[in-house]
Amino acid sequence: MEVVMSLMLEAIIITIVMLFIFAAAFVTLLLLALAMVPVERGMSKIIWESTAPKRRIEAQPGGTFRDFSSKH
Repeated sequence: MEVVMSLMLEAIIITIVMLFIFAAAFVTLLLLALAMVPVERGMSKIIWESTAPKRRIEAQPGGTFRDFSSKH
C-alpha cells in the first residue's frame, strides 16, 4: 500500500511541476510578445510606407493645350 501511495504522490508532484513549467514558459513567451509589440509596429510602418505607391504630382488646373504648346 505504501508503494502505491508513493507512486501516486510522485505522479501528482510530477504533473504539478510539468504544469508549472508549461505555465511559466507560456507567461514568458507572452511577456516577450508584449515587449516586441512596439518594434513590430515600427517595422510594419516602415514596410507599409516603403511599399505605398508614390503620389503623382498633379498638373496645374486651368492649363490648356495651347498654353502648353506656347511654352514649349
